[in-house]
Amino acid sequence: MDSFALILVIIGALNWGAVGIFGVDILAAVFGGQTAAVSRIIYTLVGLCGLWSITLLFRERENAAIRDKG
Repeated sequence: MDSFALILVIIGALNWGAVGIFGVDILAAVFGGQTAAVSRIIYTLVGLCGLWSITLLFRERENAAIRDKG
């Protein structure tokens, strides 16, 4: 799950970079616009994976704390 989440977060980041630099929403262009069902599903998945990726920050700290105690 972690790898899948990171891949989608990277895709989302690259898409936002393209929007910021070039003014082009690649996902919307490929999947038929921002309001197309497929685009909205992908945007939702990217958002959920972004939330999941937040847990990676805390998980690494927890693992380090456990290693230090052992």
